[in-house]
Amino acid sequence: MKSAIIGGTGVTSFPSLQLKEQFVSTTYGDVIVYVRQTDDSIVFMQRHGVGRNKVPPHLINYKANIEAMRMLKVQQAVAMYAVGSISSLVLPGCYGLIDQFIDLSGGGRDATFYTGSDQKVRHIPMIEPYSKRLRLKLFQEFSLRGKQVPMKGTYICTNGPRLETPAEISMFRKFGADYVGMTAATETILANEAEIDFAGIAFSVNWAAGLDAEGFSFVEEETLTKMVSELLDVSLKVLS
Repeated sequence: MKSAIIGGTGVTSFPSLQLKEQFVSTTYGDVIVYVRQTDDSIVFMQRHGVGRNKVPPHLINYKANIEAMRMLKVQQAVAMYAVGSISSLVLPGCYGLIDQFIDLSGGGRDATFYTGSDQKVRHIPMIEPYSKRLRLKLFQEFSLRGKQVPMKGTYICTNGPRLETPAEISMFRKFGADYVGMTAATETILANEAEIDFAGIAFSVNWAAGLDAEGFSFVEEETLTKMVSELLDVSLKVLS
Protein backbone atom coordinates (compact mmCIF):
# COMPACT_ATOMS: atom_id res chain seq x y z
CA MET A 1 0.00 0.00 0.00
CA LYS A 2 1.43 3.38 -0.98
CA SER A 3 1.56 5.82 1.91
CA ALA A 4 2.28 9.49 2.59
CA ILE A 5 3.46 11.61 5.48
CA ILE A 6 2.49 15.29 5.38
CA GLY A 7 4.51 17.68 7.48
CA GLY A 8 3.97 21.31 8.36
CA THR A 9 5.45 23.71 10.90
CA GLY A 10 8.72 22.36 12.29
CA VAL A 11 8.75 19.39 9.89
CA THR A 12 11.40 20.26 7.33
CA SER A 13 13.20 16.99 6.62
CA PHE A 14 13.13 13.26 7.11
CA PRO A 15 16.73 12.27 7.94
CA SER A 16 15.97 8.59 8.65
CA LEU A 17 14.92 7.95 5.06
CA GLN A 18 16.82 8.10 1.80
CA LEU A 19 14.55 10.25 -0.34
CA LYS A 20 14.56 11.44 -3.91
CA GLU A 21 12.86 14.62 -5.04
CA GLN A 22 9.97 14.21 -7.47
CA PHE A 23 8.17 16.90 -9.41
CA VAL A 24 4.43 16.33 -9.92
CA SER A 25 2.47 18.46 -12.37
CA THR A 26 -1.25 18.54 -11.55
CA THR A 27 -4.27 20.30 -13.02
CA TYR A 28 -4.15 22.66 -10.03
CA GLY A 29 -0.44 23.43 -9.97
CA ASP A 30 3.00 21.90 -9.58
CA VAL A 31 4.10 20.10 -6.43
CA ILE A 32 7.45 18.87 -5.14
CA VAL A 33 7.38 15.67 -3.09
CA TYR A 34 10.04 13.33 -1.76
CA VAL A 35 9.81 9.61 -2.41
CA ARG A 36 11.66 6.78 -0.68
CA GLN A 37 14.47 5.67 -2.98
CA THR A 38 14.32 1.98 -2.18
CA ASP A 39 10.74 1.14 -3.18
CA ASP A 40 8.69 4.34 -3.71
CA SER A 41 6.21 3.13 -1.06
CA ILE A 42 6.48 6.27 1.12
CA VAL A 43 5.87 9.83 -0.07
CA PHE A 44 6.90 12.75 2.12
CA MET A 45 5.29 16.16 1.51
CA GLN A 46 5.89 19.56 3.09
CA ARG A 47 2.51 21.28 2.90
CA HIS A 48 3.98 24.78 3.15
CA GLY A 49 6.39 24.14 0.29
CA VAL A 50 10.16 23.74 0.27
CA GLY A 51 13.02 26.18 0.60
CA ARG A 52 13.03 29.54 2.33
CA ASN A 53 9.86 30.96 0.77
CA LYS A 54 7.21 29.15 2.80
CA VAL A 55 3.54 29.53 1.88
CA PRO A 56 1.22 30.76 4.68
CA PRO A 57 -1.72 28.52 5.66
CA HIS A 58 -4.44 30.49 3.85
CA LEU A 59 -2.50 30.45 0.55
CA ILE A 60 -1.39 26.80 0.43
CA ASN A 61 -2.43 25.05 -2.77
CA TYR A 62 -4.15 22.21 -0.94
CA LYS A 63 -5.84 20.91 -4.09
CA ALA A 64 -2.53 20.53 -5.90
CA ASN A 65 -0.99 18.79 -2.88
CA ILE A 66 -3.77 16.23 -2.53
CA GLU A 67 -4.14 15.76 -6.28
CA ALA A 68 -0.40 14.99 -6.44
CA MET A 69 -0.98 12.24 -3.89
CA ARG A 70 -3.87 10.87 -5.87
CA MET A 71 -1.73 10.86 -9.01
CA LEU A 72 1.00 9.00 -7.12
CA LYS A 73 -1.66 6.47 -6.04
CA VAL A 74 -1.31 7.18 -2.32
CA GLN A 75 -3.91 5.14 -0.40
CA GLN A 76 -3.20 6.16 3.19
CA ALA A 77 -1.64 9.21 4.82
CA VAL A 78 -0.69 10.59 8.21
CA ALA A 79 -0.58 14.37 8.53
CA MET A 80 1.08 16.30 11.35
CA TYR A 81 -0.26 19.61 12.66
CA ALA A 82 1.36 22.08 15.04
CA VAL A 83 -1.41 23.44 17.26
CA GLY A 84 -2.18 25.63 20.22
CA SER A 85 -3.83 23.85 23.14
CA ILE A 86 -7.34 25.03 24.07
CA SER A 87 -8.35 22.30 26.52
CA SER A 88 -6.21 20.21 28.86
CA LEU A 89 -6.67 17.15 26.62
CA VAL A 90 -3.26 17.82 25.04
CA LEU A 91 -0.79 19.97 26.95
CA PRO A 92 2.03 21.91 25.24
CA GLY A 93 4.81 19.50 24.36
CA CYS A 94 2.37 16.59 23.96
CA TYR A 95 0.49 14.84 21.14
CA GLY A 96 -3.13 14.07 20.35
CA LEU A 97 -5.04 12.33 17.57
CA ILE A 98 -7.78 14.21 15.75
CA ASP A 99 -11.19 12.67 15.19
CA GLN A 100 -13.26 15.79 14.41
CA PHE A 101 -12.71 19.30 13.09
CA ILE A 102 -14.59 22.60 13.09
CA ASP A 103 -13.88 24.66 9.99
CA LEU A 104 -13.77 28.41 10.61
CA SER A 105 -11.44 29.22 7.73
CA GLY A 106 -14.10 31.53 6.30
CA GLY A 107 -15.11 29.71 3.11
CA GLY A 108 -12.64 31.56 0.90
CA ARG A 109 -10.34 28.60 0.36
CA ASP A 110 -10.63 26.29 -2.62
CA ALA A 111 -11.47 23.23 -0.54
CA THR A 112 -13.27 20.88 -2.92
CA PHE A 113 -12.58 19.04 -6.15
CA TYR A 114 -16.31 19.05 -6.90
CA THR A 115 -16.90 22.53 -8.24
CA GLY A 116 -20.02 21.84 -10.27
CA SER A 117 -18.24 22.18 -13.64
CA ASP A 118 -16.21 19.30 -15.08
CA GLN A 119 -16.13 17.57 -11.70
CA LYS A 120 -19.93 17.70 -11.26
CA VAL A 121 -21.32 18.04 -7.72
CA ARG A 122 -20.74 15.58 -4.93
CA HIS A 123 -21.47 15.97 -1.22
CA ILE A 124 -18.85 14.08 0.79
CA PRO A 125 -20.03 12.88 4.24
CA MET A 126 -17.88 14.07 7.13
CA ILE A 127 -19.30 11.90 9.92
CA GLU A 128 -15.90 10.25 10.30
CA PRO A 129 -13.30 12.45 8.59
CA TYR A 130 -10.33 10.61 10.14
CA SER A 131 -9.56 6.93 9.73
CA LYS A 132 -10.40 4.77 12.75
CA ARG A 133 -7.97 2.13 11.53
CA LEU A 134 -5.02 4.51 11.35
CA ARG A 135 -5.93 6.24 14.62
CA LEU A 136 -5.94 2.88 16.40
CA LYS A 137 -2.58 1.92 14.91
CA LEU A 138 -1.10 5.29 15.91
CA PHE A 139 -2.54 4.96 19.42
CA GLN A 140 -1.01 1.49 19.76
CA GLU A 141 2.39 2.64 18.52
CA PHE A 142 2.43 5.58 20.91
CA SER A 143 1.42 3.23 23.76
CA LEU A 144 4.34 0.91 22.96
CA ARG A 145 6.61 3.94 23.44
CA GLY A 146 5.05 4.79 26.79
CA LYS A 147 3.07 7.75 25.44
CA GLN A 148 -0.53 8.21 26.54
CA VAL A 149 -2.07 9.88 23.51
CA PRO A 150 -5.84 10.51 23.30
CA MET A 151 -7.55 8.86 20.32
CA LYS A 152 -10.09 11.67 20.08
CA GLY A 153 -9.75 15.42 19.86
CA THR A 154 -11.47 18.29 18.05
CA TYR A 155 -9.34 20.61 15.92
CA ILE A 156 -10.71 24.06 15.12
CA CYS A 157 -9.34 25.50 11.89
CA THR A 158 -8.96 29.27 11.50
CA ASN A 159 -7.92 31.07 8.33
CA GLY A 160 -4.74 32.75 9.56
CA PRO A 161 -2.10 33.85 9.10
CA ARG A 162 -2.78 35.89 12.24
CA LEU A 163 -3.14 34.12 15.55
CA GLU A 164 -6.36 34.19 17.55
CA THR A 165 -7.58 36.64 20.18
CA PRO A 166 -8.29 35.49 23.75
CA ALA A 167 -11.99 36.18 23.12
CA GLU A 168 -11.95 33.85 20.12
CA ILE A 169 -10.19 31.12 22.09
CA SER A 170 -12.79 31.48 24.86
CA MET A 171 -15.50 30.97 22.25
CA PHE A 172 -13.68 27.96 20.75
CA ARG A 173 -13.57 26.32 24.19
CA LYS A 174 -17.35 26.69 24.41
CA PHE A 175 -17.58 25.05 20.97
CA GLY A 176 -15.79 22.01 22.44
CA ALA A 177 -12.50 22.42 20.54
CA ASP A 178 -9.33 20.96 22.02
CA TYR A 179 -6.71 22.53 19.78
CA VAL A 180 -6.48 25.30 17.22
CA GLY A 181 -4.58 25.47 13.93
CA MET A 182 -4.90 26.76 10.38
CA THR A 183 -4.56 23.83 7.96
CA ALA A 184 -6.21 20.55 8.99
CA ALA A 185 -9.82 21.09 7.90
CA THR A 186 -9.00 22.04 4.30
CA GLU A 187 -6.50 19.22 3.88
CA THR A 188 -8.81 16.65 5.47
CA ILE A 189 -11.77 17.55 3.28
CA LEU A 190 -9.77 17.12 0.09
CA ALA A 191 -8.13 13.88 1.29
CA ASN A 192 -11.60 12.45 1.93
CA GLU A 193 -12.74 13.51 -1.52
CA ALA A 194 -9.67 11.79 -2.96
CA GLU A 195 -10.59 8.64 -1.00
CA ILE A 196 -7.30 8.58 0.90
CA ASP A 197 -7.43 6.85 4.29
CA PHE A 198 -6.39 9.81 6.42
CA ALA A 199 -5.20 10.44 9.98
CA GLY A 200 -4.12 13.62 11.73
CA ILE A 201 -1.74 14.03 14.66
CA ALA A 202 -1.80 17.29 16.59
CA PHE A 203 1.36 18.30 18.44
CA SER A 204 0.97 21.22 20.78
CA VAL A 205 3.58 23.97 20.64
CA ASN A 206 1.89 26.43 23.04
CA TRP A 207 -1.23 27.36 24.98
CA ALA A 208 -3.69 29.29 22.81
CA ALA A 209 -4.13 33.04 23.39
CA GLY A 210 -5.30 33.99 26.86
CA LEU A 211 -4.51 30.62 28.43
CA ASP A 212 -0.81 31.02 29.16
CA ALA A 213 -0.03 32.46 32.59
CA GLU A 214 3.21 33.88 31.18
CA GLY A 215 1.42 35.66 28.34
CA PHE A 216 2.37 33.79 25.17
CA SER A 217 5.22 31.30 24.90
CA PHE A 218 6.15 28.38 22.65
CA VAL A 219 7.90 25.12 23.50
CA GLU A 220 11.67 25.35 23.18
CA GLU A 221 13.27 24.61 19.82
CA GLU A 222 15.03 21.55 21.21
CA THR A 223 11.72 20.14 22.44
CA LEU A 224 10.05 20.82 19.09
CA THR A 225 12.87 19.04 17.22
CA LYS A 226 12.51 15.97 19.45
CA MET A 227 8.73 15.95 19.04
CA VAL A 228 8.90 16.14 15.26
CA SER A 229 11.53 13.39 15.12
CA GLU A 230 9.36 11.09 17.23
CA LEU A 231 6.24 11.85 15.20
CA LEU A 232 8.03 11.06 11.94
CA ASP A 233 9.28 7.80 13.40
CA VAL A 234 5.82 6.82 14.70
CA SER A 235 4.16 7.70 11.38
CA LEU A 236 6.69 5.71 9.38
CA LYS A 237 6.28 2.69 11.66
CA VAL A 238 2.48 2.76 11.36
CA LEU A 239 2.43 3.27 7.60
CA SER A 240 4.99 0.55 7.01
